[in-house]
Amino acid sequence: MPTTPSEGPHDAGKVVGVVLAAGAGTRYGMPKVLAEQGEWLRSAVTALADGGCDEVVVTLGAAVVDVPAPARALVVPGWADGLSESVRSGLIEARRAGCTGVALLVVDVPDTNAAVVRRVLEVAGARRSVLVRAVFGGRPGHPVYLGADHLAGVLTTIAGDRGAGAYTDQRPDVVSVECSDLASGRDRGRR
Repeated sequence: MPTTPSEGPHDAGKVVGVVLAAGAGTRYGMPKVLAEQGEWLRSAVTALADGGCDEVVVTLGAAVVDVPAPARALVVPGWADGLSESVRSGLIEARRAGCTGVALLVVDVPDTNAAVVRRVLEVAGARRSVLVRAVFGGRPGHPVYLGADHLAGVLTTIAGDRGAGAYTDQRPDVVSVECSDLASGRDRGRR
């Protein structure tokens, strides 16, 4: 689907960025939140904060670390149950914060930068009703913007190692935003 802003005015609400970083990184050989001496984590927090998120939350579990400012940590008790628990905890926390939307970013795409996040958020416009996903050469990637109106639906569809894609993959209204001119979007989840 082409990059097109949704109809209607932009909401003046809060966008919460969530770095998904609670997993053990089994394929990688260590928790990815620790990768490159924490550089992947710092990169993800910077991308969300400088890209336009009003708040940034980092989900932690297999490894609990100090998170860089301006982010705050959210320890996920059920992190071993899969990615869905990290997503679930992040979305519930964002709802508590009164967000109009959430930008999800996995920690293992370290070249995703503020320009990518900014492009996705500009298309999303902090609207409660929209779904926007970064794509790289047509391949779905991160960040994914979930308008607040979709959070309940996402929470009912996620399970195990399947995150928000369980919801967005069934939706014809997801707006794809090509970002390959800004980053590779490559998952670095394996060594």
